[in-house]
Amino acid sequence: MGWIFAFFFVSGFCSILYEVIWLRLSMAQFGVTSAMVSIILSMFMTGLGLGSWIGGRACRRFGEQIGNSALRIYALLELTIGVSAIVVPYELLVGRKLLDWLAVSSSPTYYLVSGMWVAITLIPWCTCMGATIPFGMLAIRTYFSNTSERSFSFLYLANVMGAVAGAVVPPLLIEIYGFRGTLRLGAGLNVLLLVCTMLLSVRLTRVGRFAPSTARQQGAGIRREHARTRWPLVLLFMTGLTSMAGEVVWIRLFTPYLGTVVYAFALILGAYLAATYVGSQIYRYCGSRSSGFEMLLWGSLGLASLLPLIVTSQAFALPAHQLLQILRLVLGIALFSGLLGFVTPMLVDRWSQGDPDEAGKAYAINVAGCIIGPLISGFVLLPIISERWVLLVLAAPWLILGVVPRVSPTSGTPLPPGWQRNTCYGLTGAALVVAFTFRGIYEDSDTAHWVLRDNTATVVALGQGMKRLLTVNGIGITHLTPITKMMAHLPLAFLEHQPSNALVICFGMGTTYRSLMSWNIPTTAVELVPSVPKLFGYFHADGPKLLHSPLSRVVIDDGRRYLERTNEQFDVITLDPPPPVEAAGTSLLYSKEFYATIRRRLKPGGILHQWLPRGDAVVQSAVASALQQSFPYVRVFHSLENWGFEFLASERPIPNRTAQELADRLPQSAVQDLLEWGPATNASEQFSIMLGRELQLGQMISGAPQAAPLQDDRPENEYFFLRQSVRWKNGSPRPQAFPPAS
Repeated sequence: MGWIFAFFFVSGFCSILYEVIWLRLSMAQFGVTSAMVSIILSMFMTGLGLGSWIGGRACRRFGEQIGNSALRIYALLELTIGVSAIVVPYELLVGRKLLDWLAVSSSPTYYLVSGMWVAITLIPWCTCMGATIPFGMLAIRTYFSNTSERSFSFLYLANVMGAVAGAVVPPLLIEIYGFRGTLRLGAGLNVLLLVCTMLLSVRLTRVGRFAPSTARQQGAGIRREHARTRWPLVLLFMTGLTSMAGEVVWIRLFTPYLGTVVYAFALILGAYLAATYVGSQIYRYCGSRSSGFEMLLWGSLGLASLLPLIVTSQAFALPAHQLLQILRLVLGIALFSGLLGFVTPMLVDRWSQGDPDEAGKAYAINVAGCIIGPLISGFVLLPIISERWVLLVLAAPWLILGVVPRVSPTSGTPLPPGWQRNTCYGLTGAALVVAFTFRGIYEDSDTAHWVLRDNTATVVALGQGMKRLLTVNGIGITHLTPITKMMAHLPLAFLEHQPSNALVICFGMGTTYRSLMSWNIPTTAVELVPSVPKLFGYFHADGPKLLHSPLSRVVIDDGRRYLERTNEQFDVITLDPPPPVEAAGTSLLYSKEFYATIRRRLKPGGILHQWLPRGDAVVQSAVASALQQSFPYVRVFHSLENWGFEFLASERPIPNRTAQELADRLPQSAVQDLLEWGPATNASEQFSIMLGRELQLGQMISGAPQAAPLQDDRPENEYFFLRQSVRWKNGSPRPQAFPPAS
């Protein structure tokens, strides 16, 4: 049994590792939109649920014939999963080429075709993952019948424990080996599982350790209990829905404290899984004595689901230290996750009683809730109500179950004693007090601001005058600054010819978009978050008028995906990825693969403008090298206000113009826009400041010459923990890499 526990620990580790990396590789091929991410995760979960159901059915139908071979079948499943680690990246690449060949430009058609390909790619492999638990249960029933009644919770505990490691370790492996190298390590672990499982199977066969055939057939009589009530299946669906729907809200609530880096998302997932493991372990220890306390469990779940409102409130003040923000996360989600870890295996064990078929069915229903939960939360509830009301909606079923004076739906025990009912009433009352007292981080501030929500993010515009600020999920994205004006005027002024159109990726406050339009040319903006362009008028009084201009076009899409499916070419493409430079997913807008797409969308002599916030020496070198290897001509400047760098890249030589020559190319409306916020008083002086800040590209690369060019497989900017840990260990502060301009 110890070996089987170890097998499912490693299996859980690999499953989470593959999920994280496949999601990222799919985003690189098909886009980072919320709809695309939902499709990818839904296909992964669909495969798990389908495999659990099919595996359970196979165990019921052929259990007597294959019981002695259950471990070997499990071993072959693990081998197949290992093969998937190598094959899936190539399948996703084929899907990308298929979309290019079909030349799909319509967004609905793009989602349909790419979604179908993701389904074809992921579901078969994930079905093998889902089938491992039923066959593991069959093996336990075959060899260890005296422990089979709670075999699901045993395997679930091992899987969750491995998943905790799978949430924490992969970011470190990816930093060293990249995505594909880490997948190969995972495949090696699956092959190791194959070998060890086969050896265990041979050993058990030699010692003749088999349960009596009557014990192996004990599942046949279980259905008589199921005919009485289907409540466990209903509750399993609800636990899956509530947990995954809650995760969508957690990400929005905790992002202001944890940031947008990949390690923040790993912390949320790791804390959730670790608490789930603790809850499962407690159930394994005292599950048989919990049957009389279901009402307390449901009421506690309802109250615990609202705790994130308290710990993310501005009233819950903690010193600004990252470790204390992790404490905030743990206090917010640990109790809820632990309770879910307790009740989920309890419900499956109670329903299945060791029967792999019934366990597979129950787990598949739980997975169905996991699929539907994020869709309801992200696409239905959050766009129309705030985070606190979404959490209250998710808590409501559990609070109702906790106070309804009726027979317990899961155990059939008599009506609980009065102290339990009174305690549940108290839990419900406390939950209502929390919901109506703590409004959530985005509603706590009394500063005049706008708050908009959509399926992607919660967007807040606040401040007055030049101190206005745009935040997305609590992270400051941009402020009013002449830097964003120069992102438009600098590349347009350097063109060899008069511009006829331009594209900006990442709308932000709309300053760069507004500056491009001051040239009176057709301008397209691509923005991922639907609510962001709606705030254009908050930051610029003429914003609504510009949006209705015949020269204006705003597209809600992933910028990379848009460029890959459009056939239009542009004189200037300007990029302003959201800060910080370490933000999750931003490497997809700095990679060599993305620059190859941009080259196809630039007109002859067209110029790419790339903005890079100040990063460490490795990040600066990786981005500069990626540009150098993608374009024959690259120039780089320190930006205005001494923050960040502005790259110009083209396939043709970029003219060596003086400041006055650049100024003479601007139409009068563009001159007025350029000087609106200074710092200079005329256009020539403004350009003179920029030209005086030019650097040699080699200077940036020399800061970390060993750094490889940034690629989709090696996102140096996002995975930085190990290299920064080395600096901290040596007592070195985080370097500024290239010093700011004077």
